[in-house]
Amino acid sequence: MSEWMALDNNPRDEVILVTGISGSGKSVALHALEDAGYFCVDNLPPELLRDFIHLEHGRYTRRVAVAVDVRTASSLPRLVPLIEQLRSEEVRIRLIFLDANTDALVRRFSESRRPHPLITAPGEGDHSRALPEAIELERELLSDLREISTVIDTSQLRPALLRSWVRSLVGAREAALTLVFESFAFKHGVPLDADYVFDMRVLPNPHYIRELRPLTGRDAPVAAYLEAQPEAAEMLGQIQTFLQRWLPSFEDDQRSYLTVAVGCTGGQHRSVYAVEWLARRFESRFATLVRHRELDARD
Repeated sequence: MSEWMALDNNPRDEVILVTGISGSGKSVALHALEDAGYFCVDNLPPELLRDFIHLEHGRYTRRVAVAVDVRTASSLPRLVPLIEQLRSEEVRIRLIFLDANTDALVRRFSESRRPHPLITAPGEGDHSRALPEAIELERELLSDLREISTVIDTSQLRPALLRSWVRSLVGAREAALTLVFESFAFKHGVPLDADYVFDMRVLPNPHYIRELRPLTGRDAPVAAYLEAQPEAAEMLGQIQTFLQRWLPSFEDDQRSYLTVAVGCTGGQHRSVYAVEWLARRFESRFATLVRHRELDARD
């Protein structure tokens, strides 16, 4: 029996591994986890991860979160195989990958006046990369890690909202597959963390009905209006059937999270109603999280 088998059933055994693109909010995420009672370590070299987990699990006293990023670039190729090996030994690791679009990242670096960790090309004297070039290189270096992680797109998230989403994510009940239903506004861009994207803009828009305009898809009058539209029921039924058909395949593929993004023009009525409707249909079968990108940003 592996020495890690003793880690079964203890809620403190799960290790949260936070990574992502520089400037996407890893410090905010770590602070959220720290406030939630996790012992957090930033920029741990991947080659020390195994020994660190072993040491912490031997204590059985605290939950652990570790941040790993491109500052340890030379060790990154060994990280994904290490995670797979640890999981094969019954170590429970939950990976959270924070991402943002390049425009948002450039703006953040400009506002903070901090250099990107890859802005200087190692071994090339005084040669420096342009910031967008450094960001794209970082995306390439972290692509394998992103593939096995739960992705949160922070492009339009305020720090308070990111903290809330991280706490919800780590607090979700343990399940083979966690579904994240997220509403959004197409006019503000498609979420980078979406695995599937569905477009509600072809449905009748409550925005053009004066008494419904200030309401949202969570309000009964808007729900009643959309329920009365045959095409709304037909589209949602087709999405439900599609997901029911293919979600077992994602479970078989050992996917931990799947983000279903539903968009409309303003992210207030149709997409919000659709996300709430879909979440109710799947919450008894899967661990389900609901996000409303535009509405949550207003709260």
